[in-house]
Amino acid sequence: MDKKRRRIAIGIQYDGSPYCGWQSQINQATVQDHIEGAITKFIGDEAQELLRLTAAGRTDTGVHALGQVAHFDTDIDRPDWSWVRGLNSFLPFTISIQWAKEVTFDFDARRTAYERSYVYFLMNSPIRTPLLHGKAGYNMLPLAKLFMIDEMRLAAQSLLGEHDFTCFRSSECQSKSPIKTIYQLDIVQDGARVFFLLRANAFLHHMVRNIIGTLLQVGIGKKSVEWVQEVLQQRDRSLAAPTFSADGLYLAKVSYPEHFQIPMPNLGQSAIPEQMLNQAFCQSFPGRVMS
Repeated sequence: MDKKRRRIAIGIQYDGSPYCGWQSQINQATVQDHIEGAITKFIGDEAQELLRLTAAGRTDTGVHALGQVAHFDTDIDRPDWSWVRGLNSFLPFTISIQWAKEVTFDFDARRTAYERSYVYFLMNSPIRTPLLHGKAGYNMLPLAKLFMIDEMRLAAQSLLGEHDFTCFRSSECQSKSPIKTIYQLDIVQDGARVFFLLRANAFLHHMVRNIIGTLLQVGIGKKSVEWVQEVLQQRDRSLAAPTFSADGLYLAKVSYPEHFQIPMPNLGQSAIPEQMLNQAFCQSFPGRVMS
């Protein structure tokens, strides 16, 4: 008797520091490889041919995730919580399945997502903080010197809305179009800690890190507020700032149409304030550009 095929969606958190990104690579440690290995161990080698894990976003080397979503197909029937416990028993402590649920076959973790939210955690300190190693980016300004936050916020306004973001696009980007829509780009300062909160329909490869690096040129006074808009309009990657460190970048949330009933991510499990993330990303937004 033929077994029934099922599609399982999973929510994932991971510390990206030990991995060469999400996507499977030959002779490299990746998040995808670890999870696919855990699935195979949990359900058995006989189901391996059916296994193909698809994620909402292919995070880069060193990038973390609080709310990554992926799906795979299987003919194995397990309760939702059994998938969570079973896969976690075969995963390293740096990767955790947060939830699992059976979904309909029209759900696709990447294609049916309509919005992604990222946060970048930056320390403004002349001295590194060992307990935040790999979890925050650094801009080592002299002691007591802070970023020009208001200027960065003004510069960020020019990036809101639909634009051709070629100037922030990696040469390795596989997106069919450089045109994306940024709905939200907030900058929150808490003493030496600065948080960049970004929400868009999609992001190009290295787009967030290139935006952060460019805004920081304004924040340290090297470039004017107007320069960011000029770079955007020129559509030339060489004019923007170098790609900033991956250490402080987190995929916070992926949004799907309500009828799929995808669980909300647990945003209280990192060095970033939970209340700030919930206020930024876990409220209902109207269909317009947020400022």
